[in-house]
Amino acid sequence: MRKAYRLLVFMVLASSLACANATQEGLKVFISVDMEGIAGVVSGSECSSRGPDYDYFRQIMAWETNAAIEGAIDAGAAEILVRDGHGSKTNIMPNQLHPKAKLLRGVTDRPENMMLGIDDTFDAVIFIGYHAKAGTEEGVIAHTSSGNVIDLSVNGISLPEGGYNALIAGLYDVPVVFAAGDNWICDQLKDLLGEIATCETKIGMGSAELGLHPNVVKEKIKKGVAEALEDLSRFNPYKMTPPYTMTLKVKKERELYSGAEKVGKGEFVFTSDDFLEVMDAFNKMK
Repeated sequence: MRKAYRLLVFMVLASSLACANATQEGLKVFISVDMEGIAGVVSGSECSSRGPDYDYFRQIMAWETNAAIEGAIDAGAAEILVRDGHGSKTNIMPNQLHPKAKLLRGVTDRPENMMLGIDDTFDAVIFIGYHAKAGTEEGVIAHTSSGNVIDLSVNGISLPEGGYNALIAGLYDVPVVFAAGDNWICDQLKDLLGEIATCETKIGMGSAELGLHPNVVKEKIKKGVAEALEDLSRFNPYKMTPPYTMTLKVKKERELYSGAEKVGKGEFVFTSDDFLEVMDAFNKMK
């Protein structure tokens, strides 16, 4: 009788585990990749195609991206889309990317920008190589989309690139579950999103950084992504209640976006019920 009972318990537990694992099979994962937050990067020239060390760091960018892909595959991902989100969006060479992922490269004028390709068929979003927002004193190459931006806030909340990109994902009910970058962006995203897994690639000290070896970062990213994707119930899409009011502060004023209002020197306000329209206004005036 005891043997039969133990067998029954074992079968129930095995079935439960199988069901839990099955829920993760077929995951569709979106990976948005920037460059300033990857291991070792400490200057703008290292992220620029004109810089002497750019090819070295674009290789590390690909390594960290592949580590995220491998972690997603380990968690049961069946489809993975990588969006090259840095600068010209042509940093990751196609032959350097893991063959089980698709790569979206190139610049468009669409407001999704670093999130181009996201839709409601995805289960999770991952950020790789992200960095702190403009004004973060000790953030490594801290900025918000361009060096011209002093601050971007939506509905009174100051946002880094990871913040407004999370809001774009939230439009499709897709949560950001993992982010890798310096300690400052990890803290900023935790403050905004609450439950999110992170990997600190380095500690930012303004024009300096204390960083981990790229191989260590790769292992942390792979493990962290796999663990984050094992239980998506922990994460919630990042959302705000419309209308969305953007306050943009810039160093140099650009052409005024239709419907935007200048409220001070270098300060503009724009409101819309469509967050992608807000992002379009931001991209045009930043």
